[in-house]
Amino acid sequence: MAETFGKNVRKARLDKGMTLEGLAHEVGLAYSYVGGIERGSKNPTLDVVEKIASVLKVSPLHLLSDSG
Repeated sequence: MAETFGKNVRKARLDKGMTLEGLAHEVGLAYSYVGGIERGSKNPTLDVVEKIASVLKVSPLHLLSDSG
């Protein structure tokens, strides 16, 4: 699940033209942590999932789904 979420976050971020640092700043997290999320090595809390989805203007379900 972490890998799927990370892949979807990266795709949504790039689709929005955001940098990793920009997303991290908007969400209020360290950019190294957000990078870990995108690599699938970090398991974010539901609160973090919701914050990332809000910043990227997508639903949390979109980021969590295999078809994201």
